[in-house]
Amino acid sequence: MESIRLFCPATVANISCGFDVLGLCLDTIGDEMTITKTAQKGIQITRITGADLPLDVTQNVAGIAAQAFLEQLGTDQGFAIEIHKKIKAGSGIGSSAASAAGAVFGLNALCGNPFTNKELISFAMKGEALASGCEHADNVAPALLGGFTLIRGYEPLDVIALPVPSELYVTVIHPQIALKTAEMRAVLAPEIPLKNAIAQWGNLGGFIAGLYTEDYNLMQRSLSDKIVEPVRSPFIPGFDKIKETALQNGALGAGISGSGPSIFTLNKGIKTAKKVAFAIAENYTETGIPFEVYTSPINKSGVRIINR
Repeated sequence: MESIRLFCPATVANISCGFDVLGLCLDTIGDEMTITKTAQKGIQITRITGADLPLDVTQNVAGIAAQAFLEQLGTDQGFAIEIHKKIKAGSGIGSSAASAAGAVFGLNALCGNPFTNKELISFAMKGEALASGCEHADNVAPALLGGFTLIRGYEPLDVIALPVPSELYVTVIHPQIALKTAEMRAVLAPEIPLKNAIAQWGNLGGFIAGLYTEDYNLMQRSLSDKIVEPVRSPFIPGFDKIKETALQNGALGAGISGSGPSIFTLNKGIKTAKKVAFAIAENYTETGIPFEVYTSPINKSGVRIINR
């Protein structure tokens, strides 16, 4: 292959009870990226549409991730990257992760797949550090592996793929305001009460058990955030009302997607997911803030080739 075209999916991180360790991959929302081999050594970002982002590879998450990949591989092969952004930066559904994951996946494919998708996560994390100030994997891991992923540990990186219950669907509402990941991390307390920590890790364990057993009631009981949501939700206009509306219309749970402002809901069945989407859209219209609503199954494969 001399060129490759990719779908780079959006993701939901944290999922209420799993701050910085839990994420899922969306299927109907994502960027497109084209990567082409070039005679010129190194990485070039030749075109970006849909967003005002830098072409300078040292200031772009895709460029940083791609450079990390090439340094590890030790090749002189050059590549040109075109990025067509459909996930808005600062939306809370993994815009930077889609770019970073897509870049390393595409380079890996064009180089004959020397690394596994799990091994690519560490390169993509380098790009995430540019966007958020730290290397975190809860978006790039599901973007590359698909489904749900658990980051068991970072030193060394230990990522676990989790099962996807057959009837689980996601609804996301994205208010058209921007919240920067680095700023939203800065509002978090460095220490938390022990009782909150106990509740949080109990919910995380319960949610993962629910995924394995397809126990939707257990998932519902576990989708509670005692640590991050109380601090970040005031930055999202109408958050409490949207969450209440979603639950009243049958959602298993609702919470902040990543660092916001997007709000996600998990739902049993497409019918409920669409009902929740309609209800929260109708409710949010009253705020006067522009927004978009998405309904999606969970993408089980992650970044994928859409033509060769």
